[in-house]
Amino acid sequence: MNLIGLVPYSFTVTSHFIATLALSLCIFIGINIICVKFHKLKFFALFLPSGTSLALAFLLVPLELISYIFKPLSLAIRLFCNMMAGHTLLKVFAGFAWSLMSFSGVLFIMHFIPLIILVPLFGLELGVALIQAFVFSLLTCIYLNDALNLH
Repeated sequence: MNLIGLVPYSFTVTSHFIATLALSLCIFIGINIICVKFHKLKFFALFLPSGTSLALAFLLVPLELISYIFKPLSLAIRLFCNMMAGHTLLKVFAGFAWSLMSFSGVLFIMHFIPLIILVPLFGLELGVALIQAFVFSLLTCIYLNDALNLH
């Protein structure tokens, strides 16, 4: 879905927060279902590291719970921001080049400058799209591993 946005006049689904949030929430809910099915009540051991004293548990359990709840949100925001920023930058440079083409004389000649800048930016955005897909998949695998192998 990240790469489709690099095709001219196409739409990048992952550059919208609601799409990335829905994707990460589906993954998060699936991982929780797997963890509860696999570990039953030991699932709650995720929130209390082994060997923790009772006094420290009152501080650690809420912190671990908050960090666990915000995992899908951080996963969604990371993908959304990177896709939105890169695609917006490409569209700004392309729009600037298009605006310069409407003028005559020196300004018309200058439209080649943003077009030349677009080539390396396009390559950079291609790399970012691939890396973000890899990071999203890798973090999903890490979250799944944490759910299957408790502390």
